[in-house]
Amino acid sequence: MSASAGTGVFMLSLMSIPFCYLFNSLIYNNGAEAFFFAGFSAVLILTISVRFMLKKKAPVDRLFYVYAVFAFLSVVNLIIGLEQDNIIDGFVTFYLKEAEPHINTAHGHMISYWDGCVHYLMYLLMIAAITWGDSYRTIGLYWVGSFSMRTMVYILGNAVGKYGTQVTPLFILHILYISVSVWACFRIFSQPSTHDAQLTSIQEAQRTSLLHRPLDLLFIVYLIPALAFCVFRGLVVLDCSSKWCEDYTKQFEPYLKDPTAYPKVQMLVSMLYSGPYYIITLYGLLVPGCKWVPDLTLVHSGALAQAQFSHIGASLHTRTPFSYRVPADSQSVFLLVNVLYALVPHALCYHCCTQPAFFLNPKQEKKTQ
Repeated sequence: MSASAGTGVFMLSLMSIPFCYLFNSLIYNNGAEAFFFAGFSAVLILTISVRFMLKKKAPVDRLFYVYAVFAFLSVVNLIIGLEQDNIIDGFVTFYLKEAEPHINTAHGHMISYWDGCVHYLMYLLMIAAITWGDSYRTIGLYWVGSFSMRTMVYILGNAVGKYGTQVTPLFILHILYISVSVWACFRIFSQPSTHDAQLTSIQEAQRTSLLHRPLDLLFIVYLIPALAFCVFRGLVVLDCSSKWCEDYTKQFEPYLKDPTAYPKVQMLVSMLYSGPYYIITLYGLLVPGCKWVPDLTLVHSGALAQAQFSHIGASLHTRTPFSYRVPADSQSVFLLVNVLYALVPHALCYHCCTQPAFFLNPKQEKKTQ
């Protein structure tokens, strides 16, 4: 397939800039129903445009079209974030004022930037891989984790937070977006794994004791306090009466008590999903042949990156009430702990994906060879 297909999608995604400005000018005084119709029309026109542009060399993989639409929407989210910061004006003014009150929170602000930058880059990379006929399963699994965390926290936070009663017609479009994304997640999981190694390397790696695998030992040592930290913050948002929990909230993370409920949902999701992840990954680092470990670390790394970016940013953002922001004298400790909590799982993921011999099944590799 020609690279012009990927280039066409990139250029089409940039069309969202004049598109937003035009639609904002047309519907500014016509209410939320007009915005719903405009949003639905935009998705429909975009899908037809992509198909028309690629009529002669249409990609076989249907996820190409999904990512093309998502790339367009990611640029829209970036525009939303820039207008919220008053860097630009007149592109999504109506949307920010009338259509979606949740997006004006600090958490909504951060996920706009995440989707407009990180997700946009991932969509372009996956589109390029499809165009060149390469595998994009690794990037796809990272996106699965990021999308899953973003969606769970945002939907549940909207439902239980102070904006829970404010449902707009755009909620239907959001459900459509989630439905298509879930289908895309299953398509990514169904692709064949790209992790392989020589049979001799697998046998040698699995005969090596833990004491002779210093990196694995280091990661095991990390997983235990990471699990404790994950559970501890979950207890904090559950209003644990322990003095440690109260002191931690006051001194380091008062944002956990923010009434928007996003941080509370974030910590509960982390405790219920990241907690078990740390336990089964600990098992996977001790017992050879757990071939699911590299894929699991990819999904978790994407989820934790999105979660920590949103949490750190919202904890310091000016849209968060002053009483819920991180105190100035505690910011260095807060940043150190939370940045390390986000980065170390990526180092573990890189280690597992680049040196997968310990996690592969020697019997299956022997059949393959």
